[in-house]
Amino acid sequence: MKKTIDRTMLYNWWVVTLLMLAGLVSFVDRQIIALLVEPMKNDLHLTDTEVGWLYTGFAIFYAMAGIPIAWLADRKNRKLILSAGLSLWTLFTMCGGVVNHFWSLFLVRVGVGVGEATLTPVAHSIIGDVMPKKQLPLAIVIFQGGAILGTGLAFIFGGFVVSQVRHAAPIDIPVIGTIFAWQASFFLVACPGILVLFLLLTIREPLRNHGSVSQAGSSVKTSLHAFYRVNCKAILCHHSGFASLILMGNAFVFWTPSFFERSHNVLAEDAAIVYGLIFLVFGPMGTLLSAFFAQKRMALGNYGSLSSIAAMGAAGLVMSVALLQTAESAFFAYLLYVPAIFFLNIPFGLSFAALPVIAPPDVRARVVAVYMLVASAGTALGPLITGWVTDSFFTSDDGLMRSLMFLTLFFGTLGISLLIYGRSAYAESVSRVTQESSLADGGSRLELQDQASR
Repeated sequence: MKKTIDRTMLYNWWVVTLLMLAGLVSFVDRQIIALLVEPMKNDLHLTDTEVGWLYTGFAIFYAMAGIPIAWLADRKNRKLILSAGLSLWTLFTMCGGVVNHFWSLFLVRVGVGVGEATLTPVAHSIIGDVMPKKQLPLAIVIFQGGAILGTGLAFIFGGFVVSQVRHAAPIDIPVIGTIFAWQASFFLVACPGILVLFLLLTIREPLRNHGSVSQAGSSVKTSLHAFYRVNCKAILCHHSGFASLILMGNAFVFWTPSFFERSHNVLAEDAAIVYGLIFLVFGPMGTLLSAFFAQKRMALGNYGSLSSIAAMGAAGLVMSVALLQTAESAFFAYLLYVPAIFFLNIPFGLSFAALPVIAPPDVRARVVAVYMLVASAGTALGPLITGWVTDSFFTSDDGLMRSLMFLTLFFGTLGISLLIYGRSAYAESVSRVTQESSLADGGSRLELQDQASR
């Protein structure tokens, strides 16, 4: 019996790992365009505004597609939905290598966004069904680790590509024709998606744990409206608090290469490689350690620990950005980026880990999709607001650093305050789910004993 249980858990962790790999691929495909801005602008004759719309268009359609896709994920075969989405975003990523004007590139990035919108709702729904509730926070954070690794790899790969192709001659490819050298990067980053698509054949659609549990221990359906009504304060503080931190974090991540170029005279592509290495090492470290610690605290009955630890991570990032103001050289700035990246990724992983713990299986994917919609506002607005503040208020050579400090302080404080305010409400939601699960387990045991006595 023990071997059977061990094999089952081994398979379950393989599912989590495979979903994490899919997340890694998606973030490489998502972030690569940010590091091709300069050659893309020169060869396709784009303006800064048009480049901004490429990023915003992706985020808008990514968020909009999440709701209907989550509705399907709560009802239909999630493995097939993810396979279709992975195929779609891989295909559209490749298409980025052949388009030659703004609108075609815009549509390509929209296609990437719609395809990638399948991953998060489907992954959270599947992980919630294959992993025990006490291991959900760690499993979700490991899945989110794919986003962190993908971001780091995108900066490393993108920085290397830009340094090689900024002035390279166009490339002739059979059947496709002539493309600019930087466009070949879209084909390269899309290839791992094909491998992950084949690896998906190794997993099966898991059985759903339908419904929440009534106090009598019976399975009942939960509507999305009922879930939000019962958990109103906890969810409102969660969604708005983490969205503020995501706005802060995305602004910091997006403008980092430009910060090094403007403040420390380091080429953006060179800074991106070092920055990507820091992200690759210390990003997952902060995420995993915070998840492990939060899981231990929750096991001891401290159900609000997810919110508390996320708030502490955000506070650490605010202090790290403040210290960056004192860095007199690129070397010291890189050193200060180590704690900054460590703290930056703590709230990101825990924001998603907090939802499956309290969301019933039959609405889990839609709850995640609603949060994605709210969080995408931060994703889209963070870089945009930073640029506007820099152009409007901080126009000196170190204006970008001052803008980042302003946004980090303002939205960091807002996010931390909301998480702390909603901590007790979230703890109550977790406690309620834990009690209902205990009643259900007790009811199941009584039913088995009754059947055995007959």
